[in-house]
Amino acid sequence: RYYSREKTSLSSVQHNLMQHSPTMSKKFARSPFRWRTHFFFCPLSLNIPVLCLLLAFSSTTLTCMGFIKNDAGIESYNLGKKTNVKLFQSVQNNSNNPKPIDHESWPDKFPAKSHCSRCGLCETSYVTHVSDACAFLGEGMKRNIDGLEEIVHGRRRMVDDMVWNGISTASKANDGENENDLIAEEGRFGVMHSPMVLARGKHVSGAQWTGCVTSVAVSMLESGMVDAVICIASEENVDEDSAWSSPKPILARSVEDVMRGRGVKPALAPSLNVMDELKNIPEIQKLLFCGVGCAVQAFRAIQNELSLEEVYVLGTNCADNSPTPEDAQEFLWRSVPSIADENKKVLGYEFMQDFRVHVKYEDGNSATNVSYERMPYFSLPGNVAKFAIAESCLACFDYTNALADVVVGYMGAPLGSDSNMDQSYQTITIRNSR
Repeated sequence: RYYSREKTSLSSVQHNLMQHSPTMSKKFARSPFRWRTHFFFCPLSLNIPVLCLLLAFSSTTLTCMGFIKNDAGIESYNLGKKTNVKLFQSVQNNSNNPKPIDHESWPDKFPAKSHCSRCGLCETSYVTHVSDACAFLGEGMKRNIDGLEEIVHGRRRMVDDMVWNGISTASKANDGENENDLIAEEGRFGVMHSPMVLARGKHVSGAQWTGCVTSVAVSMLESGMVDAVICIASEENVDEDSAWSSPKPILARSVEDVMRGRGVKPALAPSLNVMDELKNIPEIQKLLFCGVGCAVQAFRAIQNELSLEEVYVLGTNCADNSPTPEDAQEFLWRSVPSIADENKKVLGYEFMQDFRVHVKYEDGNSATNVSYERMPYFSLPGNVAKFAIAESCLACFDYTNALADVVVGYMGAPLGSDSNMDQSYQTITIRNSR
């Protein structure tokens, strides 16, 4: 771990290596110094020349194999010459010149490996914060939610009594009545500034549901409440039939840009990979970040590094995403073969609360005319979780998006009479007064 200066004994280097890096005790068994322990068991004729070599080597510069642990928690070896501590620390911290991880190397080169949700943090210069921000490293979501919930919302969720007293009357909790119902709801759904409500958007064309998220984002931008919105649009450099499943994060600064974010893209989306772009636009001081739980957790962890005047987070409930756009498409073709057989233009799909997958597609040549295909969960392929659902989603327990200011979803919401997404209510959870 440390490099030696002139005439530093070999034993002190060994001591430092093992003291500061516990794993080195095992690594030392394979190190170039291992033979020193057997030195005096060699014939005397071999001891003298070897001792001379050691002394000459130590009096000039000592090059050793150092075991380094960088800010991302990734262990690697470094072969170097005499180096001062300040230079080593700058390399170790990697804070002066952080190098983003190439997205092409996902997931093998990413810290969380196969459990990486590809939130986008590691694809930016903020990669140095990954060990404290990633929802799937170390204590992950426990660290993020337990550590940040009070900071974000002003208090922790109430969990003193997890039993409902019957039909929820949490709306009266602020008057001191049936407070246990509100406690039970917070234990399951997170901090609530006010009771969860049902809402519908104004039927925004092209939205997955009725346009609740899009409407809130547009309203905040038009009113000057924020200067920009981070949201997920569709990838432009793909064929039209694949755009529905191909997410592309954008820094939207106009209503037209925000409207590009309509619809749900059912694949892992690197929402945070526009952070460096944001950092280079100083006139953006008020930001709305839209994202799912794992991305919101990482964003909250680096929020103070952004030096913004105002930050708002609009979250969505999230259940299961496919690892890649291609996996989402494969899931659809294998689960609802009629979609592929009839060459229907897909607009999106959802795992709905009636225990069926609802596939939304164009009916005719107009995007305003839509139809639905529905497939019961028990009719899905038995191995659907292996090829179509990301490992990070299988390991996630932040479906409720605990650190967002406002959350939009369909958890517990009733379906409309025709059970169509674009006519149904969604749930709105307001977590704080902001």
